Amino acid sequence: MFVLVAGGGRTGTQLAHLLIAQHHDVHVVEQRSNTLLRLHKDLPSEIIYEGYPTDTAVLEQAGIARTDVVAATTTDDADNLAICYLARQRYNVGRTVARINDPRNAWLFSPLFHVDIALNQSEMMGAMILEEMAFGDMVTLLKLQRGAYSLVEERIAPGAKGIGVAIKDLTLPEHCVIAAIIRNGEVVVPRGVTTFEVGDEMLAVTDAAGAEQLNALFGPPGAGV
Repeated sequence: MFVLVAGGGRTGTQLAHLLIAQHHDVHVVEQRSNTLLRLHKDLPSEIIYEGYPTDTAVLEQAGIARTDVVAATTTDDADNLAICYLARQRYNVGRTVARINDPRNAWLFSPLFHVDIALNQSEMMGAMILEEMAFGDMVTLLKLQRGAYSLVEERIAPGAKGIGVAIKDLTLPEHCVIAAIIRNGEVVVPRGVTTFEVGDEMLAVTDAAGAEQLNALFGPPGAGV
């Protein structure tokens, strides 16, 4: 996959690192001199293109016409919208992703400006902090389906309601699947008759409401109340 990252700040640089690690082709466009100095230390110079990410000549030099995905990660919401609009309207790029810097501008990041995926960093961070505060020892390992579902891990606490109860007899949330149990360093495949013990590490795929119910079942007494 060929990805053009418009904006070489910390977000764009980290994205480029991740894409390179997965063996994708990446080009990064950036115009700020100080940022370019850092970029040339952090990334291969041959993938860096100097110029304004909204300049069509610079975008064309960076290969936007043959790009599979454009990721607009600049610190300016207007620029990110313009980049996505140009990518689709002028160059027929198949997929666009945009960073939202100011949550008040989130309503603009829509199909009207050809934004396929809009990532609101403030909202995502706030939701993650709230999640960690609400669910105690439960840890979110991975977000799925654009954040609607998560892979979560929780260590079964002493006195938890679910201890000793077979999975088939537990009142599990509707949108929840127990994926695995780690017991004494070994993986236990969960079956209907499997019961939980203190110290077990449970892995589950669930939504936010389900995570709260799981925490009430497997967290310390009073959790989720």
